Amino acid sequence: IVDVVKKSTLFSQSEIPIPKMGGAKSESEAAASHCSSLWLAPDPSKRWGELFFLCYTPFWLTLCLGIVVPYKLYESFTELEYLVLGLISAVPSFLIPMLFVGKADSHMSWKDRYWVKASLWIIIFSYVGNYFWTHYFFTVLGASYTFPSWKMNNVPHTTFLLTHVCFLFYHVTSNITLRRLRHSVADLPEKVRRVTEAAWILILAYFIAYLETVAISNFPYYEFVDRASMYKVGSLFYAIYFIVSFPMFLRIDEKPGDSWELPRVAVDALGAAMLVTIILDLWRIFLGPIVPDSKQCLQPGLPWFPAHANET
Repeated sequence: IVDVVKKSTLFSQSEIPIPKMGGAKSESEAAASHCSSLWLAPDPSKRWGELFFLCYTPFWLTLCLGIVVPYKLYESFTELEYLVLGLISAVPSFLIPMLFVGKADSHMSWKDRYWVKASLWIIIFSYVGNYFWTHYFFTVLGASYTFPSWKMNNVPHTTFLLTHVCFLFYHVTSNITLRRLRHSVADLPEKVRRVTEAAWILILAYFIAYLETVAISNFPYYEFVDRASMYKVGSLFYAIYFIVSFPMFLRIDEKPGDSWELPRVAVDALGAAMLVTIILDLWRIFLGPIVPDSKQCLQPGLPWFPAHANET
């Protein structure tokens, strides 16, 4: 994985001059001006980080959906095996770039490297998603986890870990496609550009949400009361996550010379998470669940859900 990413990064940087005179362009600005790819980030560290996350994806995807699920290894899993599966999938996404530093990151402090910033953003966003939004899946969509697991707020620890690598892949894919789209419509009027980008975000968000729902349909211990409704309407509910997060995540270190610090990354992720929470709760209040009350999953839910309100 590291060799592939290094080669891609070195190729894009092979003819980048490093100015030495005062007042000249910085290294990152020079790299940005010489990056000819319409898909990859102009910032070398961001480019390396995105390529690494893409190259890492086949590892955990093959492990989970290519080995564990089709061979039904999960049938013999206990709480420990599920936790180990999550750790094996997620931990290398931190260890590999720590141990094998890309050339673009070799001269940078760890806190300035894009993969660190992207990981922090996704950690925060996916943590809020699991801890809070999973209960909207229980209540609004009639979903339930029935596999043995150690849990936090009635959500399996394994899902916290797997969501991290899933969301990294989704958001890097969004970055690359949005960047290419912006180049394609750069000569169009501003209103047309905005509408085109918004339409693409809606399409991509729904497609990814729908694809994930279908991809895990062969795993019998993540259940839905009405699977057909979940595919159509539930995927739109899930897509709300990405409709908010895709354009916000792209902004990290995207503009040359505008390097984000970790506190800014954290605040941005929390802001995105809060906006998603508001939209999901408005759905719960005004549109309600997609399954009848009698068929809703019996889960504790969140303190502001009706079941808890009736207890006080």
